[in-house]
Amino acid sequence: MERSSGVLCPVTSLPSPHGIGTLGQAARDWIDFLHHSGQRWWQVLPIGPTSYGDSPYQPFSAFAGNPYFIDLDTLAEEGLLRPEEAAAPDWGDDPQQVDYGRIYQHREGVLRAAYQRAKKQTDQSGFLAFCRKHIHWLGDYALFMALKGHFGGRPWREWEEDIRLREPAALRRYRTLLKDDIAYHKYLQYLFFKQWAALKEYAAARGVGIIGDIPLYVSMDSADVWANPQLFWLDEERQPRFVAGCPPDYFSPTGQLWGNPLYDWERMKRSGYRWWVQRLGLQLQCCDLVRIDHFRGFSSFWAIPFGDETAQGGHWETGPGLPFFQALKKALGDGLPLIAEDLGYLTPDVHELLEAAGFPGMKVLQFAFDGGSDNAYLPHNHRANSVVYIGTHDNDTLAGWFEKAGEHTRQYAADYLGFLPEEGCSAPFLRAALASVCDLCIFQVQDLLELGSEARMNTPSTTGGNWCWRLIPGALGPELAESLRQKTAAYGRLPAGR
Repeated sequence: MERSSGVLCPVTSLPSPHGIGTLGQAARDWIDFLHHSGQRWWQVLPIGPTSYGDSPYQPFSAFAGNPYFIDLDTLAEEGLLRPEEAAAPDWGDDPQQVDYGRIYQHREGVLRAAYQRAKKQTDQSGFLAFCRKHIHWLGDYALFMALKGHFGGRPWREWEEDIRLREPAALRRYRTLLKDDIAYHKYLQYLFFKQWAALKEYAAARGVGIIGDIPLYVSMDSADVWANPQLFWLDEERQPRFVAGCPPDYFSPTGQLWGNPLYDWERMKRSGYRWWVQRLGLQLQCCDLVRIDHFRGFSSFWAIPFGDETAQGGHWETGPGLPFFQALKKALGDGLPLIAEDLGYLTPDVHELLEAAGFPGMKVLQFAFDGGSDNAYLPHNHRANSVVYIGTHDNDTLAGWFEKAGEHTRQYAADYLGFLPEEGCSAPFLRAALASVCDLCIFQVQDLLELGSEARMNTPSTTGGNWCWRLIPGALGPELAESLRQKTAAYGRLPAGR
């Protein structure tokens, strides 16, 4: 990996006029900012369709894209919407926050209007080709979403038994009954991937690559589990025996109870991990580099008894290990462009797997100043084949973290990083990240703007108020771009030709 840098900004945080970030002009403006500021990478969060709670790490599908990201102005330019149809709904009155309730309430009607016009178009070749290309997941996903609408949004485990268990007669009946809804959900995926491909091409032309993010697990209420129950650790009633999470760590003293079903790794192995090959293969079509969340779960994973209220009662189970990554490399190519999220409680087996797989791990500067000089996150302990972050989406913003940190931590950071009297905490952390020997350096956009805790993206193990923060239009001006470009050049991370 070349020495470079980039910025983490979720698609949801872009300042589009329709309540949530989309793949339209605001995304192109963002890519232009990255280009002018000398950044090589745009890192996003998972791009799947979010469910209850709005977390991108609990999608309805491991393959589908989020219809919220479909740009409505682009649809108007293509004649699928009238401009007033996109502008009419009340998308929320706070430009710094996504109002998911209003997005959920109004977005459906606008996209349905676009679909109704699309049905009248004579040339359907692009849509039909898309359906053929994605046949291995698209039909099940579209039927799943149509069924969720038919059953009032209830989780699939609460549907009528015949379709919950995917009995052939029930599948045939509902595919006929819900034919138009199924086509609608397929068409939304066509629009999403069409717009995503255009944006990726725009980024590539400006020398900006996209770093994607794959959650290790999928949601229990997902098309993946409903359509492929044999791939998961479920009982005869298709209830999870154990669920996913992680033990107590820096983020939470009671651990994190995610609630996702666990994989039946032995069954997956017998197929050559085909489902994972298809999943990662699609992500690598969408992105140039992919971060795999919770990498330690491939070595050993925390299994929590289903029904427990915290993660404390879990136990370790053995993961698929190196043969899993060898199978992926055999199918997708030896030089898999992956980043391993290797944070949290790590045992020697995790370090050994990461070393054997050869993927870069992560160094987070907010974790560096507790403990002594042997702390692995301190810059003098970094390694080249790593990615350095000031903080991630699960951390507070730098300004918020520094304000809440203990006096010893603040003083240690100030002494180590050489704080100057006239500057805040962002500049010295930015310099330290850029100066690190880590090949890749990523900042949260909130930290470039020196924002406080009000701009935090996610607080693990909490519900409500997460994933909402948005950029204010005009926040990223040319002065900031030039300042960042100069710093990037000073530390040898400026792409050639910039």
